[in-house]
This record gives sequence, structure tokens and C-alpha cells, in this order.
Amino acid sequence: MMSHRTISGVVLLLACLVSSVVVARTWIDTTGTFKVEADLLGLEDGLVRLKKEDGTVLSVPLARLRSTDRKFALQAEQTTTVAVAAPKRVSRDWPQWRGPARDGVSPVTGLNNDWSTSSPRLLWSVKGMGNGYASVAISNGRIYTLGKHDGQEHLSAFLQEDGSHVWSTPVGSGDHSNGTPTVDGNLVYAVGLKGDLVCVDAEAGKLVWKKNYGKDFGGRMMSGWGFSESPLVDGDRLICTPGSNQAMMAALDKKTGTVVWKSPFPKGGGRGNDGAGYSSIVISQVGAIKQYVQLVGRGVIGVAAKDGSFLWGYDRIANGTANVPTPVISGDLVFCSSGYGDGGSALLRMKVQGEKLGTEEVYYRSASELQNHHGGMVQVGDYIYFGHGHNRGLPICVHLATGKVMWGPVRGAGSGSAAVAFADGHLYFRYENGLMALIEATPDEYRLKGTFTIASRNGKSWPHPAIADGKLYLRDQDELHCYALTR
Repeated sequence: MMSHRTISGVVLLLACLVSSVVVARTWIDTTGTFKVEADLLGLEDGLVRLKKEDGTVLSVPLARLRSTDRKFALQAEQTTTVAVAAPKRVSRDWPQWRGPARDGVSPVTGLNNDWSTSSPRLLWSVKGMGNGYASVAISNGRIYTLGKHDGQEHLSAFLQEDGSHVWSTPVGSGDHSNGTPTVDGNLVYAVGLKGDLVCVDAEAGKLVWKKNYGKDFGGRMMSGWGFSESPLVDGDRLICTPGSNQAMMAALDKKTGTVVWKSPFPKGGGRGNDGAGYSSIVISQVGAIKQYVQLVGRGVIGVAAKDGSFLWGYDRIANGTANVPTPVISGDLVFCSSGYGDGGSALLRMKVQGEKLGTEEVYYRSASELQNHHGGMVQVGDYIYFGHGHNRGLPICVHLATGKVMWGPVRGAGSGSAAVAFADGHLYFRYENGLMALIEATPDEYRLKGTFTIASRNGKSWPHPAIADGKLYLRDQDELHCYALTR
């Protein structure tokens, strides 16, 4: 006969098994073009984790799935047995460029969604960020950014609670900084204006390893405003964009900096310029092929994640000055755009051809019809939202699959380019003139929900907003402002 302790152990084991049961189904994105048969592993950091039959694990943004699959994932997460272990806490951090999934989307809810009667309250402001347009990364109670002070570019850490300075580590000799750091556990990565790539210990700021895009990879930029990338951590690798024809992209061991592969770049079309652009890498999974997508000097490209081999390129949206916005990935679709009058916007569909990927242009819109300068685009459901026009930031809503303009472009509340983020059903537009606007993310019509003026104005108000733990963080050159977003 089993003892009471043994019976309890069996019950506990069964409960553990029940809590880890996966749910198989066909998952479909909002466009209906991306379909995958997979088991549901769970929901974490606003990402739905799926496991295919071959063992491949995918992380798909919850907002990118069709409504029935979103509802299924949320219900499954809520009903999963939690008798053995506490449920995972949804990330309230913003650990890298454009947030947890690099798409400008925060999973945080319960925010004040009407600024017309009560605008966000300023909690604190601090100086010490240094000179630059870099945004901030927020993880585990700390804020990280790049900026020039004391004669050098520095990667610096501050307390999230009040902005108190923790440490600063020299990076390079650039006169300002554009790239946002990337936080991965106890390590922080950053790229300086002159291509200095550093890995730093997050706790104390001690340099772990360092590379230089020019010296180590023959790297270069398409124009003279300096490297502006936020490197990507993917598993045990750090993926970056040196910008040379021998190493347009490169994969490094994230702990040691050892080169895993370099991605040669074939001589491309005639549009744009050689070298890296001002964008950052995003991940795309099409069938069994995982790729890294990036906007470089010659347009949008995809390289194989396994070995860096070149898969495809598309240069129709490339301009000759600066290709900036990070592409938006939605299943087998890539939405891309660039400014400076001769760029435009396009939607591409990936097509598997054996072990290679081909591309099909679903649509192209000229610069006068549709273009984003450098404030970024956000996908919410079936629609893309951004600021249209070079140096204009006019709010616009576009149906992703067809390119149909649902509303806009609207003059909007502010002026100049607009950097955009999304949280709790609303768009956060930061205008170049220092105005913040809250806009409901709906294809029905343009609905402005209020505005406020940022607490300082130290030149062009370009750094992208960061939303973490119910707060809005706005870098303005040497200053950083923290606003409460909760009701």
C-alpha cells in the first residue's frame, strides 16, 4: 500500500504533467497568409510560444494572430493548472529597441487612455544621459542608454525607480549616440556611432568583450551619420550589421564575441548606397526557414539564420540618403518603408523555394503616397500605423494586406517626424517638436485622445518612446523623463 506521502507525490506529479500539456492546432495570423500546425507552449512577454512537430519553437507576437487564436491562447493561459508553480509574470520591461518583440508594442494594460482630462503625471526627470538620440532599454529595475559625456561615448545604467546613476562604461569616440542598448539577462550590448560593439556586465558595467565594425569586419555606413543599430540577441548568438560586402550581417557568440558566421552581400541593384542602413534586425520564420530581415543601404534583405547565407534582396524602397525604419514582420509578410522623398513603402510576401526563399511584391506605394521617415511603424491586428511623409509625421492607418488607406494622412497634433509606440489599444506619437499625442488604434477613424508637452526641449525630439511597468520614458539628449501612465 502506498503511504500518504507517496500518494501526495503522485498527485503532485500528475498536476505537474497537466500544467505542461501543450495544445495542438493550426495557428493563423491576421492576414491569413501565415499558417502553422503547432502545439501551444505558453504565453510570455506578449509572445505566444509554439512548438512544431519537428521540435522548432516559434515566438509569435500575440497581436499578430487572428482574433480566434488570440482568444484561445489567452484562455489557455488563464486555465492552465497552477497548483505546482506560480504563473509566469508577463514582462513589464522594455529590454531592447522597440520593446520585447522589437515591434514597438508593449503588453502592459490598465493604462490611462484619455489624456484630455488627465495627462500623464511627471514622476521624475534626471540629467546624465549624454549627447545623443538613442532611446532607452529597461530591464530588471535598471535603465540603459548610450550617450556622449566626458569626451567619449558611454553606455550607462540608471535605477528605474528614480533615475539615479549606477555606472558608465566608455564605448567609443563618437560625438553622439543613436543606437539603443540590448539587454539579455546579465549582459548588455550596444553599438557606438563609429561601430564600436560592446558587451558589458549589466550589474557592474565591466567590459566583457569588444569589436569594431570597421576594423574587424570592414564595415561601413551608407551615409555619414554613423552606426545607429541596436544588436539582436537570438539564443546564444548576437546578430549585428557591420555593413561590408564581406559581412553585411554577422553572428557572434554572445558571451565571447567569437565570430560564428559572416554574411557576404552580393552586388545589388542600383538604388540606395553600399553599407549598413540605420535600421535594426528582426526575425522572420517562413515554413522551416528562419531568417534575419534588415533594411540596409541597398534596400531590404533577408539572410539565413543558420549560416548567414544571402536569401533575397529588394531595393525599390531604397533611397540614397538614409534607409531608417525597422521592417515589420507578419507571418510570411514583410512591410518596409523609407523616407527622403525617393523611398516609399512596400509589402513583400516570402515564398519557400526548396531551401531558399523568394519574394513577391504584393504592392508598392510611392513616397508621395506612403512613406515613413524614421519614427517607425506599428502593426496592430490587420493594420499598420505610422507617421507618413518625410519630416512630417502625419498619422495614417493602412490595411496591411492590401495597402488601402483606412484614414489619414492627418495633420495631427504636433509637427515634424513622429516616433511611434503602442500599448493598451493606443498609439503613442512623439513629435519632433516635443509634443506627445495619444491616438486610439482603430481603423474606423482618427481619434486623438489628448496631448502633453514633454518637460524639456533640447533640440529635435527624436528618441523613440519606451513603455515599461506602466510608465512612459522619454529621452531628450542629456535628460530623461519618466511619466506615470496608469489611471
